[in-house]
Amino acid sequence: MASSNPAFSRNEAFGPRGAVASSQALSDNDLQSMYNRPAAGAQDTERMTYEDTITKTGLGFALLLVAAAISWVATPVLPFLFILGAIVGFVLGLVNTFKKEPSAPLILAFAGAQGLFVGGISRVFDDIYGGVVIQAVLATLVVVAVTLALFKSGKIRASKKATKVFLIAMIGYAAFSLINVGMMIFGGTDQAFGMRSASISILGFDIKLGILIGLLAVLLAAYSLVLDFDFIQKGVNNRLPRKYGWTGAFGIIMTVVWLYVEMLRIFVLTRE
Repeated sequence: MASSNPAFSRNEAFGPRGAVASSQALSDNDLQSMYNRPAAGAQDTERMTYEDTITKTGLGFALLLVAAAISWVATPVLPFLFILGAIVGFVLGLVNTFKKEPSAPLILAFAGAQGLFVGGISRVFDDIYGGVVIQAVLATLVVVAVTLALFKSGKIRASKKATKVFLIAMIGYAAFSLINVGMMIFGGTDQAFGMRSASISILGFDIKLGILIGLLAVLLAAYSLVLDFDFIQKGVNNRLPRKYGWTGAFGIIMTVVWLYVEMLRIFVLTRE
């Protein structure tokens, strides 16, 4: 059936012999050039890739580090800055977690807010307990590197059973943290870290409860990293849209910040 659109009917490519006409209009060199072209990659088809996700994650961490450096310098003069970062980071964390579609500006804003919080709290603790920040940073990098190596080698994977245990443990950890914060706010304890500062005796040794809770939190954060890596792997394999690389970046940034804060608290408790 002939097309009634003049733009199409006047072009032989849309006629009955369109394919033949189009190929005849091309030279042998043109056809060979088209044949030699590489197949469209993930970037060309706007699909999620490891490289693009790493770039997005690196951009988020770069912004976080810049904000952390600013907060580190400004905290002695503007002590409320890191508190503001903690509040904004918490709100944006919830927004990004429950948002159906990833938003690059919101995720980058989250990274910046977390940087203000991390830089400020690090400065406060390092002024009191010199050297704890370096210890926490190195410990965090080691845990991330080991977790990534184990995941990449296939020795650790996210499973349904392990994820169920993880979720149960996370609920318990969150409940403990909320109760502890409530006791600190309403005068239920005068310790710097609330119930975490309490000591318990194990085999004749006095160990702070916060250290044991912190070690549990480190394990939870490490498995959370596994879930983040698993999401990215599945996203690439399932050819998700490229924008979901931001979701992977958000998950890794949030988990690494949590891991660092737990490491920092553990090393501070060992100094008390």
